[in-house]
Amino acid sequence: MNEPQITPDLIAAHGLKPDEYQSLLEIMGREPTFTELGIFSAMWNEHCSYKSSKKWLRTLHTTGDQVICGPGENAGVVDIGDGQAVIFKMESHNHPSYIEPHQGAATGVGGILRDVFTMGARPIAAMDSLSFGLPSHPKTPHLVKGVVEGVGSYGNCFGVPNVGGEVRFHAAYNGNCLVNAFAAGLADTDKIFYCAASGVGMPVVYLGAKTGRDGVGGATMASAEFDETIEEKRPTVQVGDPFTEKCLMEACMELMRTDAVISIQDMGAAGLTCSAVEMGDKGGLGIKLQLDAVPQREANMTAYEMMLSESQERMLMVLKPEKEDVARAIFEKWDLDFAIVGETIAEDRFLILHGNDVKADIPLSKLSSAAPEYDRPWVETPAAAPLTALPEIGPIEALKALIGSPNYAAKNWVFEQYDTQVMADTVRRPGMGAGVVRVHGTDKAVAFTSDVTPRYVKANPYEGGKQAVAEAYRNLSAVGALPLATTDNLNFGNPEKPEIMGQFVGAIKGIGEACKALDFPIVSGNVSLYNETDGSGILPTPTIGAVGLLKSLDDLIAGQPEAGDIALVIGVSHGHLGQSALAYEAFGIEAGDAPHVDLADERKHGEFLRANGKLVKAATDLADGGLALAAFEMAEGAGIGVQLDAADIGTLFGEDQARYLVACDAAGADALEAAARAAGVPLDRVGTFGGATVAFGAASAPLKDLSTLYRSAFAAAVEG
Repeated sequence: MNEPQITPDLIAAHGLKPDEYQSLLEIMGREPTFTELGIFSAMWNEHCSYKSSKKWLRTLHTTGDQVICGPGENAGVVDIGDGQAVIFKMESHNHPSYIEPHQGAATGVGGILRDVFTMGARPIAAMDSLSFGLPSHPKTPHLVKGVVEGVGSYGNCFGVPNVGGEVRFHAAYNGNCLVNAFAAGLADTDKIFYCAASGVGMPVVYLGAKTGRDGVGGATMASAEFDETIEEKRPTVQVGDPFTEKCLMEACMELMRTDAVISIQDMGAAGLTCSAVEMGDKGGLGIKLQLDAVPQREANMTAYEMMLSESQERMLMVLKPEKEDVARAIFEKWDLDFAIVGETIAEDRFLILHGNDVKADIPLSKLSSAAPEYDRPWVETPAAAPLTALPEIGPIEALKALIGSPNYAAKNWVFEQYDTQVMADTVRRPGMGAGVVRVHGTDKAVAFTSDVTPRYVKANPYEGGKQAVAEAYRNLSAVGALPLATTDNLNFGNPEKPEIMGQFVGAIKGIGEACKALDFPIVSGNVSLYNETDGSGILPTPTIGAVGLLKSLDDLIAGQPEAGDIALVIGVSHGHLGQSALAYEAFGIEAGDAPHVDLADERKHGEFLRANGKLVKAATDLADGGLALAAFEMAEGAGIGVQLDAADIGTLFGEDQARYLVACDAAGADALEAAARAAGVPLDRVGTFGGATVAFGAASAPLKDLSTLYRSAFAAAVEG
């Protein structure tokens, strides 16, 4: 096959700017081959190189006594005691899911699961954070159904419980949905596997499914804005097979027990290219590949296609040569491909052979170390327009505006399509705050949550970034778990626009400050930029996934209120309605500043709740929708009514931070008040649970009617 001529149009089609191509020429000392151009394009795009975000990511708080491995590996690793670790990460599959929702979402789940088990951890939990356009937009119902089916089908077939997440709708996502997938697994601290290659002349082994043409150019596609040509990008979307992935995981786990693995790396974005380069670069070695040995499922594949294919369910490994027969037998037993496709070399080269031809010969370290890094111009986000007084609304009508919206209605339609109980260790399912999974064979448990309020981040990126971390901290504390660490998925628009880059910088500053103040380091993550269509960007959506530890299930706060129980609020309520859920859902108003986050109060109040959890029957953090929505959700989940003393909209629906709603019996309430006085923590009685009505002051409505609206609104919105 004759390779195309390298032209300015071809260079631009590969996402390389003229100055980036000039850097490529200086590294190579000659014009690249077509395959080399593809390799540079894959390694230097935004999705793989983080060229617009590296400068700011380095400022994040990533260390702590609990951290075994921070950012830079396939996933982060955190110590949970007794020689055990949790390995976890969150990643995006936004662009593929908008083009082909089922496969885009499914392969997002598959990719994040591989990131976890490639480090030696058996996955125990998954979550997903989903953002869609308005339900009235013609594409939204199709996207919602396809994405939820994709997430469910892959996770269910693979056999991992989906224990949490979030779903939101806003016009800003009409042209670019967000699909952020999270996975976590368990491993022994002395059996964690990393990707750095070591040793010269060691075999480089291809494992898993065969390589096809699906996903060629996927990473480059994920680093570009959308326009009217979006349907032409469908071939760049990967196709997943969860049953093959399950076999791949079991084979890898079996192999890891044989002491055969030197290093191992998932083939994700940019496929064979990125996995080989990362293994070589982190080990200070070169890599030589012979593409004739790559298992292929399509005829006449070119070197370019094999190097850039993002076919799923594949791994690359550096193997101890004396263990080759043992390793091959394991993979053949699981009916998976096992092929030696190359070797590590001492020279700093990425040498690609196909037949008798050299298709690429690149200084390997330059693919990473010389990747472009930009200090993008940015402008601080201007203060949001002030919030004037909201129109008059009664408190029950205000509650109906929230629970009748798909943003705050019950999400059963979503999570009932997911297997939440597989593996039989799920203690707390989706829809009830943080998910909780037992550490099998122990009395420990791990809690998981995913949080961000994009309206806040748009209005005030710094406070919005702090709030996303603080809400994750509160969700874990509300179930009695000690918050351990976080992963982030930073979804933004085009970073070449100073106002978008300003959102990113502000959010990073807020996230970093919160993680440090709360001893809640970020140990892994993902950046997804260029989330725009025809120049219209998404809301800035820096999703925070977080993990907490329950040293004993006796510490779990997971009960429900009973009739006669007292409702109390930890924290101070000022009635902040700027950027509130009520303003948006009832009146379409997005104005005012985001609520201020006092990180010292967040830590103090969270520690107080965890220390006094045995006095509390049920707890939830106060976030979107404030006290009224939290009290309704807690009562509705228990099938009883609730009566709150307050009648004013600010007290009921304000979104002040560092607050929790708790339910206690009379003795527990008295003891909690005494503890709060001793600790200097604000605590107020705000009402009681019981009866068959929801009452705010003198206004009330039957719980049954409100529950019907709450349980039906989501399906009504997405099914028309």
